[in-house]
Amino acid sequence: MTKDALVSDSMAKNFAREKNTPYASWVRNEGLDIISAHYIPDLNTVELKPWDRRGGRGVFINHEASRTSNDCYVCEIPAGGKLAPQRQLFEEMIMVLSGNGSTSVWNDAGKKITFEWGSGSLFAIPLNTWHQHFNGSGTTAARFVSSTNMPPVLNMYDEPEFVFDTAHDFVGRFNGEPDYFADKDEVEGLLLKTNFVADAVNLPLIHAKERGAGGGHIRFMMAKGSMNSHISQFPVATYKKGHRHGPGAHVIILSGEGFSLMWPEGEEPKRYDWKPGTLIVPPNMWFHQHFNTGDSPARYLAFKHEVVSIRNAQGVPKAWISRRIGGDQIDYADESPIVRDTFAKALAQKGLTPQMDAAYAAELEDLPPTPGESTATA
Repeated sequence: MTKDALVSDSMAKNFAREKNTPYASWVRNEGLDIISAHYIPDLNTVELKPWDRRGGRGVFINHEASRTSNDCYVCEIPAGGKLAPQRQLFEEMIMVLSGNGSTSVWNDAGKKITFEWGSGSLFAIPLNTWHQHFNGSGTTAARFVSSTNMPPVLNMYDEPEFVFDTAHDFVGRFNGEPDYFADKDEVEGLLLKTNFVADAVNLPLIHAKERGAGGGHIRFMMAKGSMNSHISQFPVATYKKGHRHGPGAHVIILSGEGFSLMWPEGEEPKRYDWKPGTLIVPPNMWFHQHFNTGDSPARYLAFKHEVVSIRNAQGVPKAWISRRIGGDQIDYADESPIVRDTFAKALAQKGLTPQMDAAYAAELEDLPPTPGESTATA
């Protein structure tokens, strides 16, 4: 694996101010920690600290690979409790890890919507709207994970009062529409046009052969925001194609059991085992690949910032395009032998065998020629 490139303390001190950003200072002033890691084994059990201002408990997750674009935080609402109302000049997407409850969203014009959520619900907070979360249980805490683009906003303005206390209604984002948080099913291409998903774990997906393994896929751009997200699923004893992209993808395992390999180009892959609740943050332009070694389909949610999507001239993410034609996805035919060997050994430990023949055969139908290879037929 790549070395950490650590230098002397005296050299590091020259850059201390640049590392100690307004965002990092704000989190510390909230009394919370920042976990600087690209792998969290279980968001359901990660340690939280009291978050007095909001009335719950929390922790922030902000790996160096994404610290200037977006972040994650985990928050817990106490049994029978609620979080304090908040508004903010940054975007936020939320996935409920456990529990049930409701959220109220309103603006300065008095337009207010309240909706209910449960474990697996997915929704977004419209920009600069007031919002408040309520726990629907009097006996157990509710926990959610959120992704925001707060880091660049706080770092740009360096004034929390402005970010959290500016009175302005973005009526183009939210104007109290009665069905704003309805669980809709309108689809355009791979995009589900909704601001709320009641159950992301069981949401029907769309077939997307380009990512391999015969899996399903669906994308979201909630609350008319600049951040986006997607859900992918792939069958038992299969794996997705390796690919790379920019920083800021926070991959949360929703169901299944398996592992991911991650590596910078030219290095050996490192393995990260996962289960529901695991978080993986691929570093900038590191290849990564997801493998299902369980007895049920594996599904994950990726919260993302747009800097993740390095796109071609047609607007297609290069992570979906073969490296043979200039993209950032590794075709099965071109992957390192270590990939199939690692996968086969992991399955054998559970008495399973790879079910990849159909995926390999399907790829051959559309496989681009390798650079310099003739496309002429005899």
